[in-house]
Amino acid sequence: MPAHDAVDADSALREIYDVHYARLAGWANKLVGDPDLAHDLASEAFVKLYREFAKVDDPRPWLYTVTANLVRDHWRKRGREAAAYQRHEAGRDVATPDLDHATRITVREAVEALPDRLRVVVLLHYFADLPVATVARQLEKSDGTVKRDLFDARQRMARMLGETR
Repeated sequence: MPAHDAVDADSALREIYDVHYARLAGWANKLVGDPDLAHDLASEAFVKLYREFAKVDDPRPWLYTVTANLVRDHWRKRGREAAAYQRHEAGRDVATPDLDHATRITVREAVEALPDRLRVVVLLHYFADLPVATVARQLEKSDGTVKRDLFDARQRMARMLGETR
């Protein structure tokens, strides 16, 4: 009987993969700007789904949450690398023209600059198009907390992007 369950799980996973992989990889690509890395992240999310499949109630939000966490880890690593590079380059005297604020920061950079608790909520709600209730369930938060986090994130991003009212 367990072999039959494994066949059913494999079949269900294959169907989930066929339905969600391309969109998940595309979503990740919009976040990281690298199609190869995006496919790696989406693939890693599916490997994790394979391992945890029996515990996952709703695969789509689960996959987006896992991928959002992988993107966040990538951004952290990239931030550490950039900081190290800046420390290395700090001794060099390079004249660079001042750019206006809108040229210096993009929405992606504003999202990357958010604290983790706000960044994941923004990624799942605005970029993965998951409803507040689904985001709350995935992150084990209340709907009200997710709404407050979204409000806080919008306020911070507006200040970063220079669009405060």
